[in-house]
Amino acid sequence: MFFTELTFLSAFLAGLLATMHCIGMCGSIIGALSMSLPAHVHQSYFRLWPYLLSYNLGRISSYVVAGILAGFLGGQLVKFLSLTHLHWVVMGISGLFMIVLGLYIGKWWQVLTVLEKIGASLWQRIEPLGRYCIPVKHPLQALGFGLVWGWLPCGLVYSILAFSLASCNAWQGGLLMLGFGLGTLPVSLAMGVTTPWLTRLAHKRIVHRLVGLLVIVFGCFILVESFTNG
Repeated sequence: MFFTELTFLSAFLAGLLATMHCIGMCGSIIGALSMSLPAHVHQSYFRLWPYLLSYNLGRISSYVVAGILAGFLGGQLVKFLSLTHLHWVVMGISGLFMIVLGLYIGKWWQVLTVLEKIGASLWQRIEPLGRYCIPVKHPLQALGFGLVWGWLPCGLVYSILAFSLASCNAWQGGLLMLGFGLGTLPVSLAMGVTTPWLTRLAHKRIVHRLVGLLVIVFGCFILVESFTNG
């Protein structure tokens, strides 16, 4: 139970902290989509919220699907190799991914761009589907766009997927990605209405360094936990 709570909390906190890194890319997407809505919608917070919630519901749903697939893959790997401690080995790898993610966010080491380039090949096949939802005129279209948007190549998402792989369980993997998605939700919603202010904050180097350092600390904690229990 402690393992489950730890990884869910870590995924949530990683999402909460690391979204500052993604404001540059996702902020422009949300801002463009929000401004493309009719004036009476994007100029009213009350009318805009259903669209923002729909965007993010679709995005998080895609994260959960990816987590389920990763968890299932991890479970099959454990069965195939018949190793009782493989679970903790993969958990250690997840901790390392967190440390690498922190270095990436802090702009000390940009190695995760390699994973983003690999994911770009899949994105080229999925991205055209989002065009059917543009221009967004209804929350259901926003939901559809969010489902596509969730597969956008992102080193942050790929790093947290390592937790789902380590869970070695499809539903647990989906739950972890749900925790990550919920962690990203506050900033993602705020970007829909306060994009300029958040963008300026996100470009400050000190913000990247502090967030990156916190993520590294989480990664070290998870790594120590895997060695202790492995």
